[in-house]
Amino acid sequence: MTAPDYDVAIIGGGHNGLTAAAYLAAAKLRVIVLEKNSVVGGAAITEEFAPGFRNSVASYTVSLLNPKVIRDLELKRFGLDIIERPAGNFWPLDDTTGVLMPYDFTKRIAAIAALSRKDADAYPRYDAALERAAKVLRDLVPRTPPNAGGGLLSLLKGGVIGRRLLGLSIDDQRQLLDLFTASAADFLGRWFVNETVKAMFAFDGIVGAYASPDMPGTAYVLLHHCFGEVNGKPGVWGHAHGGMGAITRAMAASAQSRGVVIRTDAGVRRVLIENGRAIGVELTSGETINARAVAANIGPKLLFRDLIDAADVSDDVRRPFIAIKTGSGTFRMNVALSELPNFTCRPGTREQPHHAAGIIIGPTLAYLEQAYIDARTTGWSTQPIVEMLIPSTLDASLAPPGKHVASLFVQHVAPKLPGERSWGNPAERETFADVVIDTVTRYAPNFRASVLHRQVLSPLDLEQRFGLIDGDIFHGQLNLGQLFSARPVLGHADYRMPIAGLYLCGSGAHPGGGVTGVPGMNAAREMIRDLKPMRRLV
Repeated sequence: MTAPDYDVAIIGGGHNGLTAAAYLAAAKLRVIVLEKNSVVGGAAITEEFAPGFRNSVASYTVSLLNPKVIRDLELKRFGLDIIERPAGNFWPLDDTTGVLMPYDFTKRIAAIAALSRKDADAYPRYDAALERAAKVLRDLVPRTPPNAGGGLLSLLKGGVIGRRLLGLSIDDQRQLLDLFTASAADFLGRWFVNETVKAMFAFDGIVGAYASPDMPGTAYVLLHHCFGEVNGKPGVWGHAHGGMGAITRAMAASAQSRGVVIRTDAGVRRVLIENGRAIGVELTSGETINARAVAANIGPKLLFRDLIDAADVSDDVRRPFIAIKTGSGTFRMNVALSELPNFTCRPGTREQPHHAAGIIIGPTLAYLEQAYIDARTTGWSTQPIVEMLIPSTLDASLAPPGKHVASLFVQHVAPKLPGERSWGNPAERETFADVVIDTVTRYAPNFRASVLHRQVLSPLDLEQRFGLIDGDIFHGQLNLGQLFSARPVLGHADYRMPIAGLYLCGSGAHPGGGVTGVPGMNAAREMIRDLKPMRRLV
């Protein structure tokens, strides 16, 4: 019998695949990463989208990247430099009012007090409760979920994890249960009364969720976006110098320094399965690569829909993976700007702190709700929720002198348009892109005229370019039925798929989406446990 070429073949060179590869190689396993595009990085890449203008293409900001991954992969040694944003988020509300939420706790309370004194008084208790919940989540993130039971119940039965949760006070247990099951609107309504204040916190609950803030489960999405840190500072958001591609370039360099082979323009056609075990992959070129194990850094739905032959797995096994709920309801744009936006509520095109913050158009809870209703009804909202970052305010390498680049991350659009309409029609994409530009221009009247070039990615573009089914940035929605022991599906939360030798190392596995590196780290740990006791390649 011919010895396999590698110990592990990884499908997809996104950040989790590169992370897994680096950990596996550190354990002296032979690893190859296969990326269908011409550069590694998956959705976390930087490219020039107009002459002289560069930006992160899909993913766009840093906070959730796990500090252990940064340390273990020595990403700073390989060039990663994360710049802290000087403030959190900025909400332009109307022609006269804009709220800048600073990181400083006292100043943040003052900003809330300008809208509601009662909510400012409630904020310290809310912040403390959320931080306690986030601390629990940070503890759970690097652990392999128990592979039995379901949802939150299985966590309570899960040894160390169960003891961690049962060690909480009864109030904190209730709080955590609420965060896993309640809507963002209901959860926030227990703390705050002002509709704008609630919208400011509810925004994190609908990002990438294709949900209204009234839908159960959005409170957890809110929490999911709260457990990050930058340079050891919890709750801070940042920018990778050179764009998000700087993260994956550093990861690739780290992996290669440990002996990982990385191949681009190497799309995988199918997983090779023999006698019920994954033994390698076949590329779209027809080439086969043999390996003792295969790790998929693509969505589990894509894996079982397109890369597993029907003859190799029963319908009963395939069906739960195909049924995974996908769709982020997101639309992504990059624009080249001749000048900074001049907000009516904070005039001026000279750089100010709010220009370097996350600029969010979503002034009330009702606005967030209506955007979702419109998307479900007509395909998109005429008043979409827009998060705009202008990373060139922190990183001059992204644009020519005096000019800027902006990322626009937009909610909500239907993953598939109603009726005979399709995102495959460029007119649909460009029409909605105009709606997005007009939405920002209502708050910053110079914005439309300042746009020199734009790069536009619909949900279909995100699927075709990055393999994100229905444009789902999380590889599967973050709802209670698709978390922890139920992620990606019940019975396979431990990164091992129902085919021997096949693993899942991407965002479709625990703990889910965002540029964290944690699914790759956790999956590598399980693969090492399985593969190291066996005879390694000579």
